[in-house]
Amino acid sequence: MTSDQARSLVIAFWLERSDEAVASAFAEYDAGRYAFAVNRAYYACFYALSAVLLADGRKYVKHSGVRAALHHQLIRSGRLEPSWGRVYDRVFENRHRGDYQELVVFEAAHVRELSGEAAEFVMQMRQLLEHASEA
Repeated sequence: MTSDQARSLVIAFWLERSDEAVASAFAEYDAGRYAFAVNRAYYACFYALSAVLLADGRKYVKHSGVRAALHHQLIRSGRLEPSWGRVYDRVFENRHRGDYQELVVFEAAHVRELSGEAAEFVMQMRQLLEHASEA
């Protein structure tokens, strides 16, 4: 297997994980487990963004590195609208609160909005990958 083939397999893996995380975010929302829904919404974005960065030949170990790469590699370069950086940051910050701060309670409407934004972010990452493969 060539390195390009291996990279394509990993990209497909991250995209599949991203789709699973989106579905899980909505399932957790429907079950009223809002902190878990926020967590899954974040990971949907993280996995999809990781796929895009890997397609560009970049791989990061830390979440902060992936977040920084979004802003430096995709937004500053003009490949992605700044609004998508704000979406990622909002989901990231909410996930961090839900996972690491005590007594955090999320409201249903907020979680629904975050989950929807995460699903849209994933679709945007897929569009970036499609445009990159056409070039």
